[in-house]
Amino acid sequence: MITSFRACALSALALVTALSHGPATAQQKPAPISESEVRAHIAVLASDDFEGRAPGTSGEMKTIDYLAKTWDSYGLVSGTNDPANPWFQPVPLVERKPYAQSFSAMRGTRPLKIDSDALILTGRNATDAVSGAPVFVGHGVGADGKLNADVRGRIVIMLSAEPKFEGAAKLPTRREREKLLAEAGAAAVLLTAPKGAPWASVRTALAGGSMRLASDDVSTTISGLIRPDAANALIKPAGMSLATATKRAGEPDFVPVDLPVTLELAASTQVRSFASHNVIGKIPGAKPGSGAVVLLGHWDHFGICRSEEAEDRICNGAVDNASGMAVLLTVAERLARAAAQGAQLDRDVYFMGTTAEERGLLGAYHFADNPVVPLDQIVVALNIDTVAIAPKGAPVALVGRGESGLDEIVDQIAIAGGRTVDTDTEANAFIRRQDGWALGAKGVKSIMAGGSFSDMALLQAFLTSVYHQPDDELTDKTELGGAADDANLHIDLVRHFADEAKYNPATTGD
Repeated sequence: MITSFRACALSALALVTALSHGPATAQQKPAPISESEVRAHIAVLASDDFEGRAPGTSGEMKTIDYLAKTWDSYGLVSGTNDPANPWFQPVPLVERKPYAQSFSAMRGTRPLKIDSDALILTGRNATDAVSGAPVFVGHGVGADGKLNADVRGRIVIMLSAEPKFEGAAKLPTRREREKLLAEAGAAAVLLTAPKGAPWASVRTALAGGSMRLASDDVSTTISGLIRPDAANALIKPAGMSLATATKRAGEPDFVPVDLPVTLELAASTQVRSFASHNVIGKIPGAKPGSGAVVLLGHWDHFGICRSEEAEDRICNGAVDNASGMAVLLTVAERLARAAAQGAQLDRDVYFMGTTAEERGLLGAYHFADNPVVPLDQIVVALNIDTVAIAPKGAPVALVGRGESGLDEIVDQIAIAGGRTVDTDTEANAFIRRQDGWALGAKGVKSIMAGGSFSDMALLQAFLTSVYHQPDDELTDKTELGGAADDANLHIDLVRHFADEAKYNPATTGD
């Protein structure tokens, strides 16, 4: 794959090389990364030629080829430690796309009136069918994190919202709750759609299918999403509304409710198994065995995400996350050039583009289960995602503030670099939605630092407009000042954490 590098990539590399200047020594910082350098990489990765970078498509092949070839040209070496798969770590995935479905709901001998498009069903196999009386399980677990009902053979209706029980320890995620139900023998799980989510957009997103790691392909015979009004129609015969049931589900003494209706569910599903890839490069350190710093960001997006009738069919993902990958590429260039000119860092520095983040952090989870460097040797993981939002000079926020024990170090480095610091914890609302979570769950100190998460109003403006839409494209209005700032911040972070004299993880508290 690496030998099929494209002409557009060569043009971008030429531009980056022309913009980079000045020798680096062990005493000098690399020359600052410019907005133009960041833009050059985004222009390639978010181009229509890369078809939205969906895993398992020709867009993936172009993307991972570009990343590997670019890192190779900068002087990085393969970080996979696998001669059979240099640069690329295979990530076995299973994809399921809903093809056709049918359902009916009866209360005794009377049918319940539910719109034909109020459920979206996906089967585990090519064709599946399930019938029976459903049970409403609230969040599916109690405050102890364990299942709250005997669900064997049952159709389960569960809230998609994360459980919040007062005083409870960390509770299972939605995916973890679905797995618990499947392992307990549930026949089907119907999740209530998130409150306020536009149903048409939800249907469009789910039509693109779901993905799971082949090693974690645990599911019920049928899974699906149910519109709130349809969920309310199923719950109402039990003498309560969905709103009342949701409120009760948050109470410590909640008991699952058997619903006096009968459901018939059937689904036809396109099932595909394939290997996608994480892309991993490395700048070797001067002191082997001293540990490693890992920078990561996801390269994937949603590919060709609209029907043939649409004027713009491609979800290009310029901000999310071609911008993050541009930062990884420019930081790698600066540090590799500095190392070649005598400023080699003590520790190995890994650069990783992960796959299928948009489908549930799958590439990051696979790496966490199959690391190319022992996890206890990773002194810090720095995740970079959605950076082309904030303007130049934006304060630095942390996703994961208070979780890693590294806040003070990161704040001091940011301030020394001329940035201000946002010390609140608003950005922690995204902690489970980014790749660093997969490594943090395994005990790796993991943070995401940057300007995009310091202004929630600005971030929400992106999330409620072009996010995951074809309009997330590179334009003259794309804000790259903050992205360049964050790239330079990450050079400083790596130079600190990869220096044994500056950072000793054994003396840093959790």
